[in-house]
Amino acid sequence: MAKSKGNRVQVIMECTEHKSSGMPGTSRYITTKNRKNTTERLELKKYNPILKKQTVHKEIK
Repeated sequence: MAKSKGNRVQVIMECTEHKSSGMPGTSRYITTKNRKNTTERLELKKYNPILKKQTVHKEIK
């Protein structure tokens, strides 16, 4: 029998404030989520080193 991959998947988080500011570069994080419990896209507050503050990061993939 083949084992299933599981419910955990890797997702990429991208800063929303940095994207709209027009500054060069991007702030991205890679994290995992359980797709069975969390079906909608994630939104987390993460540190943006370019803006030097915590900003909202949304799931893009």
